[in-house]
Amino acid sequence: MSQNEATIDPATAPTGAAPAATGRGAHANAGQNKLTCSNVWKVFGENAERALQRYGGHMSQDQLAAEGLVGAVQDVSLDIRQGEIFIIMGLSGSGKSTLVRCMSGLIPITGGHIFVEDQDLNGISAQQLMELRRHKMGMVFQHFALLPHLTVLANVAFPLEIQGVDKRTREQKARETIRMVGLEGREHNFPRQLSGGQQQRVGIARALVIEPDIWFLDEPFSALDPLIRRDMQDEFLRLQNMLDKTVVFITHDFSEAIKLADRIAIMHDGRVDQIGTSEELVTQPATDYVAEFTKDVPRAKVLSARSVMVPGRADGIPGSSPDDVKPVSAAERVEDFASRVVDRNAPVPVVDDQGAALGHVHPESVMNILLEREQRS
Repeated sequence: MSQNEATIDPATAPTGAAPAATGRGAHANAGQNKLTCSNVWKVFGENAERALQRYGGHMSQDQLAAEGLVGAVQDVSLDIRQGEIFIIMGLSGSGKSTLVRCMSGLIPITGGHIFVEDQDLNGISAQQLMELRRHKMGMVFQHFALLPHLTVLANVAFPLEIQGVDKRTREQKARETIRMVGLEGREHNFPRQLSGGQQQRVGIARALVIEPDIWFLDEPFSALDPLIRRDMQDEFLRLQNMLDKTVVFITHDFSEAIKLADRIAIMHDGRVDQIGTSEELVTQPATDYVAEFTKDVPRAKVLSARSVMVPGRADGIPGSSPDDVKPVSAAERVEDFASRVVDRNAPVPVVDDQGAALGHVHPESVMNILLEREQRS
């Protein structure tokens, strides 16, 4: 298991609760590891690598300070599974962007190992790393970095041009990708003729045109207006459901993370404090920092029916028969089914993906969760 990865123990869960559901879907749990970080360090300063070796590959904050070094990423170990959306969060300066740049080979690490499948980035040549990044990794950043003198078509085709793909083939693939992100008809526009959301779609298309195995996104939607941002999140999920990429996504917005993530890593001072689903981070924080980081997250947005249900049928309770009401899916979040349960004012059955009964949820439990944030404030 990865560093500080959360697990839900049925013995310590709230009364009647079962283990938490996984993010967008349980399929991510079954995937093989696509990317692995093993005791990764990125230390800035003179003779950083030599100092880290002298201390046996582990340095405390006091040791880093004594050596005049800055530990941007410190002893990070994690596994990212095939087909999952893995989100990295943290305050400014926590090391999240540096970690992603290490994962993508943009900057070298000071210590540890990063594996893409079974390929150790430390053990390959600069040319091999370049080929890996050109063919297996797509990147989208907060600043779109489009080439202003090129059309949409030429911007999207540019990575294929770098690969040496002939013009006819690369333009055909670029047109297909432009259509996929909903910009058909804009092929001959220049970036200045597009809105912010459209420019970001071009950036996404440019990252996807090489058909990458791993897709890195560093706060790609943070510069967009709220409505456009929401549209882009929906578009991103649509593309992910279609393409099933392995995604490493940085955001500082927990609401965005809840909507998109299979799992979330929270970073603090260069280290990963905890890895888990949004539900696990909110209900079982591993550190005081994670508890503080997640304290204002509305629990209705993260708690699933599985977590708040009472196991078994609600026999003997008027109006509680599973036959006379649409059941709630175990993975469904409270905010999505709250009105159905509260309006009914009677227990509602909870079922698994196959429709088998697991338990029932009471309107009182739902109301308590909906009122909890208001009571805290």
